Amino acid sequence: MIDWTHLIKAFFLGIIEGLTEFLPISSTGHLILVGDWINFASHEARVFEVVIQLGAILAVCWLFRVRITGLIYGVLGGDQLSRRFAAVVLIAFLPAALIGGLFIGPIKHLLFSPLVVAIALVVGGLIIFWVEGRQAVPVATAVQHIGFRQAIGIGLAQCVAMIPGTSRSGATIVGAMLCGVSRQAATEFSFFLAIPTMLGAASYDAIRHFHVLTAADLGSIAAGFTAAFLSALLVVNAMIRFVANHSLRVFAWYRIALGLLILVACLRSV
Repeated sequence: MIDWTHLIKAFFLGIIEGLTEFLPISSTGHLILVGDWINFASHEARVFEVVIQLGAILAVCWLFRVRITGLIYGVLGGDQLSRRFAAVVLIAFLPAALIGGLFIGPIKHLLFSPLVVAIALVVGGLIIFWVEGRQAVPVATAVQHIGFRQAIGIGLAQCVAMIPGTSRSGATIVGAMLCGVSRQAATEFSFFLAIPTMLGAASYDAIRHFHVLTAADLGSIAAGFTAAFLSALLVVNAMIRFVANHSLRVFAWYRIALGLLILVACLRSV
């Protein structure tokens, strides 16, 4: 028998995932908080949180399909610029792949809690304010201008996002800006980097835990996956347009306000 309440909760969490994945406010942190708030229970709730990210990343693949197809043809056809950009994305991806493969289990066990999310939200917000307050002139104003050293820095920054509440997109955008990349180029590169990173994380968790998932879990994942895809379609283009003319400070204010509210709630529950 279908548990419609459970499916509705999963669909709602999918919407949260799609809306927050590509904003610098931490999708994982929001999933932990909202999942706890609505009492969402799954045999592998954390696998659900990772796998529904596939819906969000497929939205990026769809929106960027022309550029991705052109990049693939360019790499296969021997175009040097395409091969260089593919190498830059690969280099930025490798640190998270290595560290995540070795330590994601202990990280999930030790750090997936509302208190950690709250602290990471506040600290991340303060860092955004600091980065946006600098008077640095970017040396890379388009994703094609990002170099190999910058890619390493962005890749290391992405590793910090394994702490829930940090935000993968926030870490990569801020990391890129610190490496001399313009805000708009950093945001666009974050979308490209998300493709191998999120596909790898989702596939890794799905393979490791597929045997313990029940039919009810698969139904929840399908509902969350669909909702994440649809909501992410709305966010990606809006985010690119926003950062072209605005700073990230509005997200910093949101992070700090939400983090402080959670900290108060955690202290009151002690």
